[in-house]
Amino acid sequence: MSTKTDTPREPGSTPEPGGDLGAAGSQLSTAPLEDVTFPSLGPIGWARWFWRQLTSMRVALLLLFLLSIGAIPGSLIPQTSIDPVKVDQFKADHATLGDIYDKLGMFHVYSSVWFSAIYLLLFISLIGCIVPRSWQFVGQLRGRPPAAPRRLTRLPAYTTWRTDADPDEVLAAARRMLKKRRFRAHRAGTAVAAEKGYLREVGNLVFHVALIVMLVAFAVGSLWKSEGGKLITEGDGFANNLTQYDDFTSGPFFDTDTLEPFGFTLDKFEATYERTGPQKGTPRVFRAHITYFSGADGKEHRTAIEVNTPLDIAGSKVYLLSHGYSPEVTVKDGRGKVVYKGAVPFLPQDSKNFTSTGVVKVPGAQTKDGKRNQLGFQGFFVPTFGGKGSGSMFSQFPALDYPVLTLTAYHGDLGVSSGVPQNVYQLEKKNLKQYKTKGRPLAQMMLPGETMKLPDGDGSIQFTGVKSWASFKISHQPGNGLALTGAVAALLGLAGSLFIQRRRVWVRAERSADGTTVVELAGLGRSESARLPEELAELAAALEPDAPIAPEAAPGTETGAGSESGTETDAGTPSEDPAEPTDSDGPADPSEGARA
Repeated sequence: MSTKTDTPREPGSTPEPGGDLGAAGSQLSTAPLEDVTFPSLGPIGWARWFWRQLTSMRVALLLLFLLSIGAIPGSLIPQTSIDPVKVDQFKADHATLGDIYDKLGMFHVYSSVWFSAIYLLLFISLIGCIVPRSWQFVGQLRGRPPAAPRRLTRLPAYTTWRTDADPDEVLAAARRMLKKRRFRAHRAGTAVAAEKGYLREVGNLVFHVALIVMLVAFAVGSLWKSEGGKLITEGDGFANNLTQYDDFTSGPFFDTDTLEPFGFTLDKFEATYERTGPQKGTPRVFRAHITYFSGADGKEHRTAIEVNTPLDIAGSKVYLLSHGYSPEVTVKDGRGKVVYKGAVPFLPQDSKNFTSTGVVKVPGAQTKDGKRNQLGFQGFFVPTFGGKGSGSMFSQFPALDYPVLTLTAYHGDLGVSSGVPQNVYQLEKKNLKQYKTKGRPLAQMMLPGETMKLPDGDGSIQFTGVKSWASFKISHQPGNGLALTGAVAALLGLAGSLFIQRRRVWVRAERSADGTTVVELAGLGRSESARLPEELAELAAALEPDAPIAPEAAPGTETGAGSESGTETDAGTPSEDPAEPTDSDGPADPSEGARA
């Protein structure tokens, strides 16, 4: 048995072209054929489309998210602008990964092309969002709340009652009451339209403007910043001059000739440590006592800098970073002449107990015959030696309980006059020879006051005492105040946009057929809020003394103030709109009042 069904084709229709099933496939759907041809946008159209996408809120949020993600490598990977030594060490330890990071700009994230592109696109996107919204908001402030919708019963918060008061008197009282409660209110025909909560939009705009302010502050801080480090031994000082810095970095627009004149002297470094318990060696007091001045002829002042208490001076901040010890030595050459005397900073290799290494370079030494004989000493310093038999030259405690200095002596050419920059904390041994005595390298462990004599009468070095040193960071960040202002404004704006409810209220009063006045109150919020019905109930209660409920009101014509639906009577039966509006301004579109 077979069945054949023919489906008649409408006059003038043609079979759907293409498809593997041909005409048979066209019988599987009754959907009308769509033959839509999209117009060509052209260069201007594509530019307009791209601009609208860039200035949309979703793209702005996406760019903000990308900017946050892009900043993560800057905190995890060593940055050239902060510590170039660590960057070089990272490249040496991870050759392949270092090359990849270098090509991607991971060692200078915040100045890389891709990070700058995200930053600029976000900046443009926010401006494109804010400008039209600002003009729109200005228009809303200059305008009036829209007229009441035809059927107030459709709004989410609604109440009604009858009164013997005149409609004009009710509307006048409603307008006064709403203005007293800081509503923008005006009369439109047989209703009063009011609106409140404009600060919500203000908060929204303030939040977006604050984001731009923070982006500008970030740019200012990056382009005009300066930052340098300085290690100072007790008794020494620093002046804010480029030659005084141990290391210095600045933004591309910073002018080193504009460095503010100020300086300070490290009078004393004070440090105490926990002596017992599981936190033994933990610093309890970490304080640098300094004398500082500001200006070329500034008066000197005394103060103290701690780790979390920087010194704010001449628009810069001076931070205390770390400290260590500087053994004091006196070096005599073969002629018996003192060729070096002072404290030499040693760098800690053990951040907990301050086992330190350092070098002493004496380029002006000579032999007893008057020949040039530059001296170099490489050594270890421990503030608390474990004593003989301890088996190691490691410090046991960070305080100066048992200071010991161990030195190894060299002579020859230090290379300081070759014109090639040298690290002051390393000894270039290429052209140096180590002193030996009885066939063994000359090395000696010394206590304060002890002296190591050099062979062949080439001189001596005496360990005379120990001073402390402290390292400081001098930072000039011109965008910090602007960034703080933007951050505070962003929080205030966000709080306003989240907690302030924008809403509209309409009060309508019309004469009914039985001679009484029908009063209707309705409210609409921009977003759902449980507070709106309560506020409407409060407004109804405030208006009731000027529009008391008529005693002869028919049962079933009143609803409870603040009822959300406004379609249920006290008896629980549906009610219709008690009266059609007769606004002199013409009938209002039902959706007109819903655009809150």
